[in-house]
Amino acid sequence: MPIEIEKKYRLNKKQRQVLERRMRDLSLTPSELEHEENTIYRGGRLDLGGIALRLRRVNGRAYLTFKRRLPSKSAIKHQEEHEVTIADPDGMDWILRSLGFQPAVVYEKRRARWKVDGVKVVIDELPFGLFMEIEASVKEIKRTEKLLGAESLPAVIETYPTMTAKFGRERKGVIEARFASEARPSGRVRRKTR
Repeated sequence: MPIEIEKKYRLNKKQRQVLERRMRDLSLTPSELEHEENTIYRGGRLDLGGIALRLRRVNGRAYLTFKRRLPSKSAIKHQEEHEVTIADPDGMDWILRSLGFQPAVVYEKRRARWKVDGVKVVIDELPFGLFMEIEASVKEIKRTEKLLGAESLPAVIETYPTMTAKFGRERKGVIEARFASEARPSGRVRRKTR
């Protein structure tokens, strides 16, 4: 059973700049900026809590992810996670809806991925704020925090879907957090053409 271990931090713009400068000072560069649309479904066992089913669309690729949160009061969360690549996200959405699952939450995210000595560090921008996540073993998370000077940053226990439910807007029974310039009536992210 794959276990995801990560810690999330809330950032302001200045903290983001400082962290990105520190990583660049370590001769690190981020991957291509990812634009995501995440749909969290409800229905069946998903309504029991602690379990999530997500269809994520990222820069023309798509993934279906199942997550189950493991009990913990720590700021470092542990959860079972299984993810598969999906060739046809619209087809997968149709299958999920046909099985009785319905979209509950949709949120967009801009993500920059960094590798810090093999540790995954991401900086996320969502319509309701900036965040950083460090994904690794507990020991490596603490080491990376120190390396980046992030030990004093406020930890966030809430998930992005939980924050979307809190800060998003309801549209046709689905709570959404979208970037204003990219949201379209169809619910799809429109790619800008030049």
